[in-house]
Amino acid sequence: MSNPFDLSDRVIAITGASSGFGHHFAGVLAANGATVLLGARRVEKLEDRVAEITKDGGKAQARALDVTQTDSIHKFIDAAFEEHGRLDAIINNAGVEAGAKTYTMIDETDWDYVLNTNLKSAWVVSKYYTEQVLAHKQPLGNIVMISSITDTRTIKGQFPYAVSKGALTRMTEVMALEAARYNIRVNALAPGYILTDVSRILLESDQSDDFMKGIPMRRYGEFDDLDGPILLLTSDASKYMTGATITVDGGHVCSSL
Repeated sequence: MSNPFDLSDRVIAITGASSGFGHHFAGVLAANGATVLLGARRVEKLEDRVAEITKDGGKAQARALDVTQTDSIHKFIDAAFEEHGRLDAIINNAGVEAGAKTYTMIDETDWDYVLNTNLKSAWVVSKYYTEQVLAHKQPLGNIVMISSITDTRTIKGQFPYAVSKGALTRMTEVMALEAARYNIRVNALAPGYILTDVSRILLESDQSDDFMKGIPMRRYGEFDDLDGPILLLTSDASKYMTGATITVDGGHVCSSL
């Protein structure tokens, strides 16, 4: 029996791949056979990651990408099709925060910075990816959004970030409906509290116990808790899934008030 999670001969692009989730996903996908195309502004970080993946026997390439610039997005996607003749999946992972700010604290610069990076870029990437799938007569396409449990779990002090993720999940659903005619699937992964270089400052602070009480499994997530879900969404194991959001949060969203 064939392995539905096998990514051999697949080409998968990841935005925001120089650190965090994207950095980790690149290794997971490459370890399962995919050729991964890493995109971000910090090319030197990407090249370091490519070297690590290559050393482990994987296939990866580093590409300069600024998701706030349409021309940069076009070059990133065009390069994939020109070199490989296909792009089986693209992961919209690029994301930023504006710090612990409420709606009264942010200014227009904060709003534009977060919404353009987290939301607008995912639309621009997905739109151009769809155009190129059709132009190259690729039979199937796959778009994966990296959302967050803040898409539904209301949290104070992350106003533009939470708004962008709520909209991203909704965009996933609408795009799935509209992209099905092109044989392109669109799904989202919504992580909960995952220990990253950025989140450790908060999650390992004096407030940690309070945050932990809201998680039924009584622990924070680790990067490898996302390995199965990202493999599911990028492989044939999810070939009949579209418009879905997979939440990985230790039960946080269903915890009691």
